Formats: sequence, structure tokens, C-alpha cells
Amino acid sequence: MKIFCIGRNYAQHAKELGNAIPDEPIIFAKPPTALLKDGAPFYHPDFSDDIHHEAEIVVRIAKNGKHIDPKFAHKYYDHLTIGIDFTARDLQSRLKTKGHPWEIAKGFDGSAPIGQFVALSTLPAVNNIGFTLLKNGQPVQNGNTANLLFDFDTIISYISKFFTIQQGDLIFTGTPEGVGRVQIGDVLEGFIGEQKLLHCEVK
Repeated sequence: MKIFCIGRNYAQHAKELGNAIPDEPIIFAKPPTALLKDGAPFYHPDFSDDIHHEAEIVVRIAKNGKHIDPKFAHKYYDHLTIGIDFTARDLQSRLKTKGHPWEIAKGFDGSAPIGQFVALSTLPAVNNIGFTLLKNGQPVQNGNTANLLFDFDTIISYISKFFTIQQGDLIFTGTPEGVGRVQIGDVLEGFIGEQKLLHCEVK
């Protein structure tokens, strides 16, 4: 199982971090040990003082494929959920300044909580899915897949040029604006529409 992530896939998020808007998908990966499921808590690591939440729609791959034409990409997924791409922003900033890779700022243990998966057939069209992240009961991120720079099909086609996608692989499709710091004691809840799918406590 592989975890692919898409960076800067909402224009307003790119702007809030002072980053350029990309002209093709930005791909990075997390190892399987990053995954948190079934409401497991997130243990705040001691190597960072600035862990940020980044709420994202997560697509689950339904079958194997490579070199997938965009017009067929919709056949490769049928479930999705909401997840959080936890990011050690302080580490990431230091590594970027040095021109170094920043995997340790994104792929550390527990950095990829995911909620319960739901079938696409129960949701609105994939280009109009609203999602929300609450922190301690207050909304901090609101997104809609209508605002993706690169939609699900484009992402899947692009990834499959370089990597064989396999059943069970996950794709974090990008975060909207509103990312922010989490602290021990925070409770994060993720919704698609009115349906709560994710619960994660920071310990």
C-alpha cells in the first residue's frame, strides 16, 4: 500500500503559504507507518513545535493500473474519505531553505489520519464535494473539490505515468486554505457534507 499526496492543489492554500501555483501536480509520498485509522490518536512528536493540520479528500484506489488515460481514470476509484496531512511546518521550512528533501516533515509516524470510507455512489458529483475540518468544535478548514487545480482523474493519470497504482493505495488530493497549528489536547473532526467520518485527538 502506497500513500501519494498532492501539494498546492488549491490556489488559496498555495497563496497563504506564499507558494507559486503549480502548472502540473506536485507529488510526494508518505510511508505506510504514517497511516492512522479507526479514530486512533495522534501523538504530537517532540521534534517539532509547529505541527499543522491539512484536511484533504482521500481517494482509495480500487484496481491496479499504469499509464492510465484521464478519460478512464474514474474507473480506478470508487470510495473516498477525509484525512489529515499533518506537517511539521518548522522542519519543512528549514529543509526548504537548505534545498533539502522534506520527507521527514511530511512522512513521520502517524502523520496521515484517515476517516471512514464512503462509496462515491452515496455522494454528490466528484467535482462538487464539500468537506470541513473542526478543531475543538470550531470550523478551521472548509473546502470543495470544485476548487481543485487538478481533479481526481488528472491526478490518477499523472501519478500512473511514474508509478503503478495498486488496489488499496491512497491519494491525499490536497488541502484548502486555513491550515494551522495543533497542540496537545486538541480534538479534530472531519466531515464530508454533514457526515462525520474522522475523529482524531492530539495527545
